Amino acid sequence: MSRWRDRRRGEDGSALVELVWLGILLLVPLLWIVMSVFEVQRGAFGVSGAARAAARAYALAPTDAAGTQRAEAAALQALDDQGVHGVPVHVRVSCTPYPHDCHAGTSVITVVVSSGVELPLLPTFLGGGAPSFALDASHTVPIGQFQEVDRAAP
Repeated sequence: MSRWRDRRRGEDGSALVELVWLGILLLVPLLWIVMSVFEVQRGAFGVSGAARAAARAYALAPTDAAGTQRAEAAALQALDDQGVHGVPVHVRVSCTPYPHDCHAGTSVITVVVSSGVELPLLPTFLGGGAPSFALDASHTVPIGQFQEVDRAAP
């Protein structure tokens, strides 16, 4: 009977150790997933706000060239306001029905902002660079919404 008790005593507390290790092994990936989801959501909100700000800035500019500069500056500022720093940002502007004169009286401007966010806590050796998630958003603005259109002009 004493042999049986000695064998049982040797395993006392092992369930607690196993529970702690399993908790750590399951908690770390879950924590990374939650942090990644929050980072992607922050980036998506920032890119959406950047597209809206860029479209407004472009529509308020006096010319297409000034509009492009203002749209890029507004997009960068909007992303910076949301805490998205140091990521590449691409602003693309298209217009209908006059693709070469976006500030014509009946144009509709569409601005697409493309960017991305880096996923947190992942080493670069897993993919050759910091793992990232690509994001883009678009916003459409009719030219007359933010400025008066002179219908008497030729």
